[in-house]
Amino acid sequence: MAGISAKTSQLRAVRVWLVAVAALIALMVLVGGATRLTESGLSIVEWKPVTGTLPPLTEAQWTQAFEGYKRIPQYRELNAGMTLEQFKTIFWWEWSHRLLGRVIGAAYLLPFLYFLWRGAVSGELGRRLWVIFGLGALQGGVGWWMVASGLSERIEVSQYRLATHLVLALLIFAAIVWTLRRLTDRPSVIAPLRLKITSAVLLVLTFVQLYFGALVAGLRAGRVYNTWPDIDGGFIPSADRLWFETPWWRNLFDNTLTVQFEHRMTAYLLFALAIAHAIDAMRARAGGAVIAGAWWLVAAITLQATLGILTLLHRVPIDLALTHQAVAIVVLTLAVLQAERFAARRTERDQPTLVAVGQPG
Repeated sequence: MAGISAKTSQLRAVRVWLVAVAALIALMVLVGGATRLTESGLSIVEWKPVTGTLPPLTEAQWTQAFEGYKRIPQYRELNAGMTLEQFKTIFWWEWSHRLLGRVIGAAYLLPFLYFLWRGAVSGELGRRLWVIFGLGALQGGVGWWMVASGLSERIEVSQYRLATHLVLALLIFAAIVWTLRRLTDRPSVIAPLRLKITSAVLLVLTFVQLYFGALVAGLRAGRVYNTWPDIDGGFIPSADRLWFETPWWRNLFDNTLTVQFEHRMTAYLLFALAIAHAIDAMRARAGGAVIAGAWWLVAAITLQATLGILTLLHRVPIDLALTHQAVAIVVLTLAVLQAERFAARRTERDQPTLVAVGQPG
């Protein structure tokens, strides 16, 4: 009995730890969004994983950091004449973003090592947590790879690298949310295969939409074509405006009109599929948790779409833009939870415990 109690206590501690890390990652995404919106991401032109933890502490150090920024194209073409005080404003955004990344690394690694030492994580859980750690380590490198793209020839970071950086952060976040749900002792759900498929498609489509949203941010496409529901004079723009880049596929990533259009169309598709999934769950009597989860996802997507429209119409004010980004994290969380409900679960004896259709679970 004492052993079971200790095991329960350890799992509770693991859950608290993972919730805290997930919250920090969500905060990191929002700070990253603010860094992008304030054009602060290139204010620190060096990558110093250890010594960069400390900001400039003397006037000479501030001057040195400012001189480094003056050497890149963004200063010369966008911010020529900026004062040191103005530079400090954008510096603090980027420094806070990087510091938060270091905090997340420590908040993940140190408790993880402790739990490994205590034997609290092993088997499948241990393997999953090692993968998440590897993705986190990769994210640090991807962050600098993104920043480096704007230091020599461009006045901003590459939208490709920005999108990769954001999606990887949200993939780590989703993996932690999934892992948290796996730690909850619940029976599996029996439901039509199509519900499992649509929940998985909703999750994948959410990531696709997040990627397109990052491209929109990277190209500042939200500040162009600020009308809705029409765009560039119609609900569907003319083909010659959508596909003038060569080769054709570059339009999907580089053409501001095409990128904003695909972001809108994916939102409509996500909204329609979420409603269809919720109605199907009700008709199949797939259980209270499944039905409620489906409708919560519909509600979050509806709110997210509304915020997206308002953000566009008001030409991307920072408060609306960050709220839009925050609700995107909520949508992703709900999509992960819904997909996880249909994933097969095992008891300690590795035998499935099933709940019939129409029963809660």
